[in-house]
Amino acid sequence: MTVDQAAPDARDVFDALDSLGRWRLRPGVSETVLHNGVHLRGWITSLTLEGGDGLPVLWGRLAEALAADEERSGAARAELVRAAPAGSPLRGALLTLIGQLLDHDLLVERSGGEAGGGAGPWLGAVADRPAAAGAALARSQARVLGAHPDSPLARTAARALNRAGLRAEVVEAADLPVGQILLVASGHDGSPGAGQGQEAVESAVAVAVGIRADLGFVTPVGSVAQARADAEALAGRLHRQRTDRPAPEHPALPVLLVSSAAQRLVCAVAGLRDPSAEAGDARLLPGLPTVLIAEQEPSGGLRGEYRSWPGPALVDADRVRPRADVRTLSEALARIPVLTDRWAGVLDEPDPGVLPQLPAALVRCAVAGGDLVSGGARADLARLEAVCRAAELRLGGGGSGLVVVGASVEHARGRALRRAVDREAADQPDAVSDDGRNPVPWSPETARHPQATHWWSVLVGRLGVDAEVAVDRLGTGGGADVFGARVVRRRHRTAVGAPPELLGSAVEATVDDAVAFAALSAVVRVQAAADAPYARQLVTPSGAAAVLARSAEVAPWEDSGWTTAWLAEAAGREPGLQESLTGLTGWSPQSWEPSPGADADVHALWSALRQCGFTVLSAGADAPNAHTGPGPRSASGPASHPGPGTRPTPMEGPR
Repeated sequence: MTVDQAAPDARDVFDALDSLGRWRLRPGVSETVLHNGVHLRGWITSLTLEGGDGLPVLWGRLAEALAADEERSGAARAELVRAAPAGSPLRGALLTLIGQLLDHDLLVERSGGEAGGGAGPWLGAVADRPAAAGAALARSQARVLGAHPDSPLARTAARALNRAGLRAEVVEAADLPVGQILLVASGHDGSPGAGQGQEAVESAVAVAVGIRADLGFVTPVGSVAQARADAEALAGRLHRQRTDRPAPEHPALPVLLVSSAAQRLVCAVAGLRDPSAEAGDARLLPGLPTVLIAEQEPSGGLRGEYRSWPGPALVDADRVRPRADVRTLSEALARIPVLTDRWAGVLDEPDPGVLPQLPAALVRCAVAGGDLVSGGARADLARLEAVCRAAELRLGGGGSGLVVVGASVEHARGRALRRAVDREAADQPDAVSDDGRNPVPWSPETARHPQATHWWSVLVGRLGVDAEVAVDRLGTGGGADVFGARVVRRRHRTAVGAPPELLGSAVEATVDDAVAFAALSAVVRVQAAADAPYARQLVTPSGAAAVLARSAEVAPWEDSGWTTAWLAEAAGREPGLQESLTGLTGWSPQSWEPSPGADADVHALWSALRQCGFTVLSAGADAPNAHTGPGPRSASGPASHPGPGTRPTPMEGPR
């Protein structure tokens, strides 16, 4: 328990040793005496106190003063007050020790009283006010609902709740599926008990448990309606993800699930933190509820983990929270595991697997109709683009129109505006021509930008591609020029009249950026053709992701030859570029959401993206202010050209 520094005279009151009687050592705190100190271990914290040889003796005296026995501790406190007068070094040492105990939550107030019932010692170890938590449990009632009240699952749940001090009865609920139970508690906030009116139903908190063979789940705590909705969604999602033949049920799996559910419900009733908050798992996304997924491992043991849960049904008010917009690349990358979680996610996880990571990084993931391969200067950037494009294919593949997904609003707008320019160039297949496009010369011999020269040399030197590049100034507006670059395989005399093979393209704010991203896209395409010929979708990079890297710290020695510094420079040009692209296309992307009649999977994915802070925009070709005109093919948006050796599929939408 940390002393509230804002409270008036909080530390002054505590500094008087004669007020030490308000505190006691938490139940369950263990100690290991060292030669010059002591090591203490609490519920979720530990503390090592080190000093001179006399510190273990001093700790022993203080521990007696903090004992639970009031008579014993009172005598010890009186002796400490006499031995440590105000201003003495001993008193200062004692106050330092006690302050450390408070900071590490190893003390609890005596005025809170003792919690009774079977959960009393546990509440004393974890609750700020054990007596108040115990009283909340004592005045509550619980029900265990299931299709078969006599099932071992239901009976085990009732016993666990009763042992924790929460009176429980088993009630039949024929509408619950076999293998699921619902734990419901009411009355802890002073409302009527179970079965005493609509108020009890509305104030009740619930948690659901589901088990199927060797796999099971525990939902977050919520209202009865929310717990039922979470259970239904989880059961369906786990069933679809279970591709292998389930093993027989592990005998300890029901006990693990039921005990975890009972703990979540007891913590909610007693006003304690949810058990998932005690896990200290950095993979859990702040602000999202968590589910517990337990499964039997191939070795025969059990594994249970809390996982962030962007469930599709947002029934409770606390589930409908303000958007946590993504601001940086690290935040975007932290949300990808939530969207692609094996059991609770909505997309397949992009994985490098055996794909090469040099000269460009490639990752793959599964989408409807085949595999999607994404490439980039780094694997993390390739993973981000893969997730965005996979989501776009799912959202826009059911007749909902073209959709653009981005980690942030700026990222999504950058992808959408580049895609708009790409659509305008769809009917202009020639790569190098004198059609009044305002060509801009670029040559690798005279170029000085390290990224442009690097990726060009990789393409023509390392990969041996006979390529040429054309750069055009597409327009100027908003204080930024717009340049388009197209990299094609050079025509040979034997192929006169044949259409050029487009390898990569880009729309960026400078000539060098456009060439660099177009050449990088060409490298990705050539690598994918050689190492992933099975891919049905290919995602190539663009400068749209640079806005997420603007807050990345750049080392003093990093110049534009380093990817991080290059992206940071491009991010500074992105606002002006987007303004110019808006003027060039006459189109401004708008927010998108699925129609009420869209598939449930589409609604679930859209909801998960929103809860994780991602942005979904409309990129339909029939936008009210759509504008057609000349422009180069972008490398980012349709960031998904058909895979090497394949033909476009309806999944890709209009080209």
